[in-house]
Amino acid sequence: MNLNKVFILGRLTADPQLRTTQTGQSVASFGIATNRVWNDKSGAKQTEVEYHNVVAWGRQAEIINQFLSKGSLVLIEGRLKTRSWQDAQGQNRKTTEIICERMQLGPRSDKTGKAAGEETDVLSKEELPEIDIGEGEIKAEDLPF
Repeated sequence: MNLNKVFILGRLTADPQLRTTQTGQSVASFGIATNRVWNDKSGAKQTEVEYHNVVAWGRQAEIINQFLSKGSLVLIEGRLKTRSWQDAQGQNRKTTEIICERMQLGPRSDKTGKAAGEETDVLSKEELPEIDIGEGEIKAEDLPF
């Protein structure tokens, strides 16, 4: 069995670009930035950012265009697809994209932290407890729930 499955959770690097194919199908292209944080051998905190190109089709493309903008948090489930083409100078080019199969919109909030027009139980980033899961075991009293 083979598997081509990708899950990414990140923020849009720019507003999505919505286009329509000659057959009338909607397609949205957008970039997502994800980051990885770790401690190096000396204990210094390191950060690495990765950028991903994502393509969504049909109704999902329209929803993404309507509800997401630069900085929006989104979870994408999809598959990798590499495509090739020739540029204007005749050079062969390749790019690898994530083809969106499912997506989950991140929380939308106003400046008070509440969802637009609704009450919410979601904690703001400042209210979330920080858990240190260093080298030792996780103790029940360390868990925030």
